[in-house]
Amino acid sequence: MARYTGPKDRLSRRENFDIFSAGTKLTRLNVVPGVHGAKGTRGSSQFGRQLREKQKVKRIYGLMEAQFRRYVDEASKTRGNTGEALLVSLEERLDNVVFRLGFAPSRPAARQLVSHRHVLVNGKKLNIPSYKVRVGETIGIDAKAIAIPEVKRSLDKEDFTPPAWLERKAAIGKMAKAPVRADIVEAISEQDIVEFYSR
Repeated sequence: MARYTGPKDRLSRRENFDIFSAGTKLTRLNVVPGVHGAKGTRGSSQFGRQLREKQKVKRIYGLMEAQFRRYVDEASKTRGNTGEALLVSLEERLDNVVFRLGFAPSRPAARQLVSHRHVLVNGKKLNIPSYKVRVGETIGIDAKAIAIPEVKRSLDKEDFTPPAWLERKAAIGKMAKAPVRADIVEAISEQDIVEFYSR
């Protein structure tokens, strides 16, 4: 599956949001990318606001346009709120669950752990980042991954608390219940995304 491999800071600067968990390394978050900087920006229209929200969420979860569109189409076929269904299905991705459990410092790092076959689902190695984790399934990482310095630092964080829908003990986690909209901490306007695709 394709993924974005270009400069990451410029994406965070474009969305004015720390997409890749760069933290203090992201020094120019309030400066938009491009040679003209802030002079090149105009007032945002309704379409522009919806587009930016769609791009932001797509980049947060590390998806390309075609894959993100499939998630939107699937969410639109479910009962209930389409925007919430979309965010819940994105949260249930294996790479996101690995990140939420605190096994990796960022979603791209979590995706790499999955792709390199360091993640075990119910005791079996799985290398599909888009795998939909189900309630009751256990997620762990192998001994090789625990030896990786960044992973070790993530596991050693004493102040880390997983979301309410996940449980973690050492290097093993479990999906205790399905995530709900209230569990998603990022500032996302899912209604703008639904409206963007319903034009």
